[in-house]
Amino acid sequence: MTVFYKPLHFFQKHGYYVCQRIADRLGIRAKIVRTSFMYLTFVTLGFGFALYLFLAFWMRIKDIIYTKRSSVFDL
Repeated sequence: MTVFYKPLHFFQKHGYYVCQRIADRLGIRAKIVRTSFMYLTFVTLGFGFALYLFLAFWMRIKDIIYTKRSSVFDL
């Protein structure tokens, strides 16, 4: 059973951050965003999961490109 719970724990710990960032941006609770992704996945047969991965990818790219700089000389 630990073979099942180890990946599940990893995705719960690291995967929900995408939903949290979307919820912070929209000003709603993260639980609503997570539930919406689950419903979207069931209704559209996987499109919600693909959308989730796409958003996670773009947020990661944005974080890499747009880093906060402490001063002008960090350019």
